[in-house]
Amino acid sequence: MKKIILCLLLTSANPHIKAQTMTGSDTKDKIIFAVGGEFSKEYLQYVIGLTKKQQPKICFLPTAAADNPYAINYWYELCLGLPVIPSVQRVFVNSSPGQKSFEENLLAVDAIVVSGGNTLNMIAIWRAQGIDTVLRKAYEKGVVLAGASAGSLCWFKNGLSDSRPQALSIVECLGFINASHCPHYTSEKSRRPLYLQYIEKGEIPAGYACDDKAGMLFVNGKLTKAVTLNKDENVYYVSVKDGKIEEQKLQVEVIK
Repeated sequence: MKKIILCLLLTSANPHIKAQTMTGSDTKDKIIFAVGGEFSKEYLQYVIGLTKKQQPKICFLPTAAADNPYAINYWYELCLGLPVIPSVQRVFVNSSPGQKSFEENLLAVDAIVVSGGNTLNMIAIWRAQGIDTVLRKAYEKGVVLAGASAGSLCWFKNGLSDSRPQALSIVECLGFINASHCPHYTSEKSRRPLYLQYIEKGEIPAGYACDDKAGMLFVNGKLTKAVTLNKDENVYYVSVKDGKIEEQKLQVEVIK
């Protein structure tokens, strides 16, 4: 692998973090907040702020975790004490009279938080159920989309996932953000070199890598802010420049 160029860029000099510009009042900004590892209470508070509502309705979508009850319990624990009206959208369901559709539920909230788990299986189920189309409608409507791990990767064009047996591999995702992505970037030793390799060979496009406790705010498809809970956890932009792989460590804002 060619020499890796590692440089720390300030936001003012960094072409990969765009100044946040808000659209007019008649048009909703399309917002995605992606976290590299586990979603935390601090990041849930951050999402609450992004909705600009005093008590937003936020729906948890645990498809990647196969609607695991432990993941759902953890969601409700995160919400305790916060100004939020929480709900859960399960996809492992049985038909019964009176149920609302996925679209009715997901378009009626202010934000959607996607769990970690198996990205490949999640995307397949969403497509089979039409949830991918519903999420696109929610995105266009201005519903804040968020998540961690698989819930981070799903919004990008494609990226590195542990969704298949034996080895990390490329998974095609929703493409709301026109770039590749790698969560858990430095916490799992095999991820970083493989992500660099795939981009260098042109197997996936340039994109964003994120450490477990770091997050990225995209507004209208552009990265506007990189945040972290720990000054040692970072966000990176990885691309090929002049035939060499370039890994740029972006400036992050520490939040509490």
